[in-house]
This record gives sequence, structure tokens and C-alpha cells, in this order.
Amino acid sequence: MPTDRQHPPLDEAAVEDHDRGLAHDLAGFIDRRRALTLLGGAGMVAMATACGVGGDSSTDTTSSTTDTTTEDATSTSQQSTESGDSTTGTESSSCSEIPEETAGPFPGDGSNGPDVLAESGVVRSDITSSVGSASGTAEGVPLIVELTVVDTSNGCQPYAGAAIYLWHCDREGRYSMYDEGVEDENYLRGVQEAGDDGVVRFTTIVPGAYSGRWPHAHFEVYPSVDAATSASDRLRTSQLALPEDTCTEVYATDGYEQSVGNLQQTSLDSDMVFSDGYSLQMAKISGSVDDGLTAALTVPV
Repeated sequence: MPTDRQHPPLDEAAVEDHDRGLAHDLAGFIDRRRALTLLGGAGMVAMATACGVGGDSSTDTTSSTTDTTTEDATSTSQQSTESGDSTTGTESSSCSEIPEETAGPFPGDGSNGPDVLAESGVVRSDITSSVGSASGTAEGVPLIVELTVVDTSNGCQPYAGAAIYLWHCDREGRYSMYDEGVEDENYLRGVQEAGDDGVVRFTTIVPGAYSGRWPHAHFEVYPSVDAATSASDRLRTSQLALPEDTCTEVYATDGYEQSVGNLQQTSLDSDMVFSDGYSLQMAKISGSVDDGLTAALTVPV
């Protein structure tokens, strides 16, 4: 297994298409719908002109006001979507479902090799150590991942009883159960059940940046703990992104040296998953490197 990226060699074009997820697949469809809408609108304007409709000053004023309002709203929406700063996340008022993304090649849920969900002790809040017969502990800057699951079919009310399976790489960019040196470990993987407030919290470490990917964490959402531990009835698979300023600060600490260069070689706009939009997946960060960080994100499903 290669030691530079710590992952098996993959066909880049195939991986890029695979990792872009549902949002990428829908992009072409949406663009075509927009084109048809514009063409249809142009046809209606031509017909109205031929019939002499909308010629008075009051109609023109109303049209101008509507156009200006629409443009302002569109501009505001685009700025919010493209900002991707550390305040994005739980502060978003959107009730849109979180984007569907690939689970990647190292899910550990039995769909591609080993299955940590069958391990006794996988339902836990602290995922820094391995469970079962493994005994390793991941080192790094402490991080609490706080995910709030809400139900889009119920007005985005808290989804009590939902469960999340979370996993990510260690500070060296390796995935437990798969990568050389940690194939016998299963740390940085765990399941939590949401309380009445829809919140799940995982105690972990800030993941490193490996070649070709922006710093992130994977998660799968299930309707219950039983469904999660049996990997059945999955509601959503997605990824959480970490803000650049936080990563830069963390990667300046001991143990993250390899992540410094990897972070400089990629960006959110070039990342194979987040390049088609990341505002709904960018975590809000609080705390400090010295005292521990918290990454919070609302997860509408």
C-alpha cells in the first residue's frame, strides 16, 4: 500500500465522479431545466409584446421593482452559498436536505470490506480509542463533533431517536481498519443516538488532510440505533467540511506536519466532493486549539 497518500491507488477520473455524489449528478439536470425556463420566458415575452400587453407606466414600475428585488435576493443567496466561512452551519435557516455524498472507499460499515458496526461498544460518544480486541488510541487536537439531526418532513423539527455513524481519518491521514499501520485498529468510528433535541456529540480529534481531499468527516444518518448498527434503512450519507483557518491553526501543531503541504495543494473549490457547493456542510467552529474545539452542523434529512 502506498505510504505517501496512505490509500490504495485509484483511478482519479473514476474517483472524482464517484465522490462528487448526488449534487454533482443533479447539476446537469438543473442546468438544463434553467435553460428551458429561460427559453420559455423569452417566448412569453415575445407573445406579450405582439399582443400589446404591459405598456402602461404602472406595469413597468412594478416589473422594475420585482426584477430588482429578485436580483437582490439572488445575490444574497449566492453570497451565502459561496461564503463557506466558519459561521456557516448551525446558523443556516435553510431546511434543505443536506447533500448526499459518497461514503468513500473506507466506510467500515460492511459495504466495502470490514464492518465496525458489528463490534460491541461501537455505540459510544468517545471515538478516540478502538473497541473490541483492538486497543489503540488516536492522538491529535481534541475535537467535539456536534450534529443536530432535523426532520425535513416535519418542519425541520428535531429528529429524536435518529442515529449517526461518524468516521474520519487520523492526524496522519490514515483510516482505521484499512490503511497500513492502523488496519488492526477501529478508532475514530462510532455511533450515537440523537436525544429529544436531535443532537449527537462525538469526542474525537481533528482529522488530518491527506493528498487530494479537503479536511472532512464522513457520516451516515439512520432512523434508529438498531438500523445504524445493522447498516439498514439509511436516510443519508454525507460529509462535514472544516474551515480553512481552523485547519491551518491545528496543522501548525506537532503531529500534523504532513497535513500542512496537503492542505496547501487543494481547496474547497477543487475538492472532488465540496467543489459543487459546501455551505450546507461547512461546520461552525468554536473553542480553541489549546482548550479543544467544537465543530457544529445541522443535518436536515
